[in-house]
Amino acid sequence: MARYEHVFLARQDLSQAQVDALAAAATEIVEANEGKVTKTETWGLKSLAYKIDRNRKAHFVLLNIEGPGSVVAELERQNRINEDVIRWLTIAVEEHEEGPSVQMRKNERDRKRRGGDN
Repeated sequence: MARYEHVFLARQDLSQAQVDALAAAATEIVEANEGKVTKTETWGLKSLAYKIDRNRKAHFVLLNIEGPGSVVAELERQNRINEDVIRWLTIAVEEHEEGPSVQMRKNERDRKRRGGDN
């Protein structure tokens, strides 16, 4: 079974509940195509390096996927249709990282540096 990391960027004006719904919809697409999502991480609202479709920020979401290549094709087709998803990237990986991703560890380190968990 092939493994993929899929990161998508959602529009900045969406609520967190809407972003979670997008992640749930992506999970349903994967499962409907004989794949499975092993991990979902929401990285939060982050600034972009440049404006994309009048958005200066975006909600970042990571999905670790196991399944055939047709899963990725269908997921990317659905992303193309969805107006709330402004960018996405899917890469094939040898194996998924255990524990939190590098981005989540960075967020934790930054939070500690600012003065603890608030």
